Amino acid sequence: MFALYITHPQVAIDPAVPVPDWGLSERGRERALLAASAGWARQIGRFVASTERKAIETAEILAAGRLAVETDHAMGENDRSATGYLPPDAFEAAADEFFAHPERNFRGWERAVDAQARIVAAVERALDGHDPEIPIAFVGHGGVGTLLKGYLKGTPIRRDGDQPGGGGNLFAFGLADRIVACDWTPMESWKGF
Repeated sequence: MFALYITHPQVAIDPAVPVPDWGLSERGRERALLAASAGWARQIGRFVASTERKAIETAEILAAGRLAVETDHAMGENDRSATGYLPPDAFEAAADEFFAHPERNFRGWERAVDAQARIVAAVERALDGHDPEIPIAFVGHGGVGTLLKGYLKGTPIRRDGDQPGGGGNLFAFGLADRIVACDWTPMESWKGF
């Protein structure tokens, strides 16, 4: 059986609102609804999401009222509150630095090594005692999702394993062996288990 790590799709960007409080944009909501209508989404027996609004909204759409969504603050995106909102070009440059120098603190951001340890611990905590016959979905963010995927693959922290732009992607890994079974795939295009 497999677990999924799903990133929230497009968000309504508002520089006046703290990033953790951003919700899904209309396009992001449409994509989540498309994914929710896929057969794989109805097979998920447990959803665990970051406490950030965009992740909770994504998980609730995918759960389609069948299941309560659990949340875990430790599944949040890497802490970038020191810089707050950055315009797209500045954000991409900052993300490049974050991944290129994982043991450095970029302008007050959480270090990549610390964010990776946090997301791995959160996933392992959720899986401790989880029935391996029940598919589980973790709903979160691209940065920590990339760090988790790299850890599971045994690769060094680097950005070349990052999801495609726009978010709303997933990868699968085995519950028994923790081996990555599929690379980033748009959630509405994935064919399922």
